[in-house]
Amino acid sequence: MIRVAVGEADLALVHGIRREVFVVEQNVPEELEYDELDATSLHVLALAEDGTPLGTGRLIHGDEALKLTGVEGRVLLGRLAVVRAARGTGLGADLVRAIEQAGREHGGRELELHAQVQALGFYERLGYEAEGPVYDDAGIPHRTMTRVL
Repeated sequence: MIRVAVGEADLALVHGIRREVFVVEQNVPEELEYDELDATSLHVLALAEDGTPLGTGRLIHGDEALKLTGVEGRVLLGRLAVVRAARGTGLGADLVRAIEQAGREHGGRELELHAQVQALGFYERLGYEAEGPVYDDAGIPHRTMTRVL
C-alpha cells in the first residue's frame, strides 16, 4: 500500500527507510540526509500488509520547488528509497507514479529529479530524460532528469 505520510509517526518511518538506504547502505552522511525541506514536502510511504515500511519518496512543490528549480510549474521528486528486500518488485516505479500524481495535484506540469547515475536507466524507463552534466551530491555521481507530467 502506498499512501501520503501523515504525522510524526509516519515521518519517523520515512526517516527510518532513508537512514537504512542512504546512510547505512550508501554511506551518505546523516547530517546531509535530513533537511529543512522535510517539513514542507509531501512524503509518500509504502507499507507491506503487515505494516512493515518498504519505501518512500518526497515531493517538493510550490514556492520551495520554484526556488530550487527556477522553473514555474516544475515540482521536484527526491529521496526515493526502497529497502533492499522490496527491490525488483516494481515498488520503486509505483512510488514514482504516486509522486507524479501528487505533483499534478499540486499544480506541477513538469517533474525534476536528481538521479544517482547508477539509477539513470530506471528513470529513463519511466519516461525521464537526462539533462546537463554529471555532478557530485554527497559523494555520489548524479544527473538531473525531467519529465513532462
